[in-house]
Amino acid sequence: MKNLFPADTYIVKNCTILNNEARFILTKLYQPIIGSTAINLYFTLWGNLDSSQIISTEYTHHSLMSNMRIKLDDILESREKLEAIGLLKTYIKEGNINNYIYELYSPLGPKEFIDNPILASALESNIGKNEYKKVIKLFMVPKVDLTGYEEITSSFNSTFGVTDSLPLDTSNIRKVKQVDLIVDEKVDLNNVLSMIPEEVLNHKSITKATKSLIYKLSFVYDLSDEDLSDLIRNSINEKHIIDKKLLRENCQNYYTFEHKGKSPSLMYKKQPEYLRKSISDNSKKTKMIYTFETTTPYEFLSGKNKGVKPSKSDLSVVETLLVDYDLTPGVVNVLIDYVLRINNNKLTKNFVLTIASQWKRSNIKTVEDAMDFCRKENKTKTRTKQIKTEVKPNWYGKNIEEETASAEEIKKIEARLNSL
Repeated sequence: MKNLFPADTYIVKNCTILNNEARFILTKLYQPIIGSTAINLYFTLWGNLDSSQIISTEYTHHSLMSNMRIKLDDILESREKLEAIGLLKTYIKEGNINNYIYELYSPLGPKEFIDNPILASALESNIGKNEYKKVIKLFMVPKVDLTGYEEITSSFNSTFGVTDSLPLDTSNIRKVKQVDLIVDEKVDLNNVLSMIPEEVLNHKSITKATKSLIYKLSFVYDLSDEDLSDLIRNSINEKHIIDKKLLRENCQNYYTFEHKGKSPSLMYKKQPEYLRKSISDNSKKTKMIYTFETTTPYEFLSGKNKGVKPSKSDLSVVETLLVDYDLTPGVVNVLIDYVLRINNNKLTKNFVLTIASQWKRSNIKTVEDAMDFCRKENKTKTRTKQIKTEVKPNWYGKNIEEETASAEEIKKIEARLNSL
């Protein structure tokens, strides 16, 4: 990763066709995943384009910082998110002052976005199932009953005549261009396919798009080579071709069955952007909040174990917190840290879940709320543990003088006793 400096220059190149529909898709589908700052950077670069909407003049990153009122590190982080999700490509020419070219690409269409298992899963995990369904409805075409209607649409040749035209070079004509997500190849696809005989699957029918889908599904559902081979085998149609829709369904059903109805694991997710605290100072508390928010529960556990991979029992506890209790990743990190501190570095499941139930009822969603809750609990327990002062009767430790009764008082007492 190259260092970025305020004096470094950049120009923006539009490699696609941008319109209001793209703005709506970016706001509704992409922003919950990459955050408002990254989307604002995209819109700012879009705004840098000239009147032709094709290329911009040269700007410095200092002007970008001033325009967006954010730090250079935030610009770099936002740029990386745009690159990772397929909205931006970056090129650099190094020198005394580095020169960058930022290429803008269109967001995926609604259907392409939803059909992408990684993006769909990321969106749902960030906004929740109910909100996810509401967002999807925004892009649905309403069904209109055409019963009793007859189509009378005119054809082209019935309206226009055809004339000879000169051949044109259309290779550089602008069109909507998108960039697919780049996913690390978790599985060995050659090994996966070698387990399926060619008489069962036509290996030549596997396109680049099919390979991309397989890699994405293996990433989302954490599938091994053997698991994936079996799932592909069960998704082959009568033409010996992989039915991509059926493969998606089989992967989802397999994961649901193996994990007792749970959604894909959120072990490697970070705190959603909209629940993060904006960094306004350099205090110890702010640094702790930033660490909890930007570290995945898996990474946080590994850090607590001095880099050693977490045990299955610990991972099971964390998965329960994320899936069953629906706690956000940042809050889970705070809970892990809190329990390890007060429970002698032991992540006892029942103890953890007791606290998780309390936090769930208290509707704790942000890291700052979780930390404040821990602080209050700790103060309450400290007060309870304080040595209580024993309450003693007012006569304790005092010398009580004896008084002798008179002869008349003794007679009265004896008379009362005789009457009883």
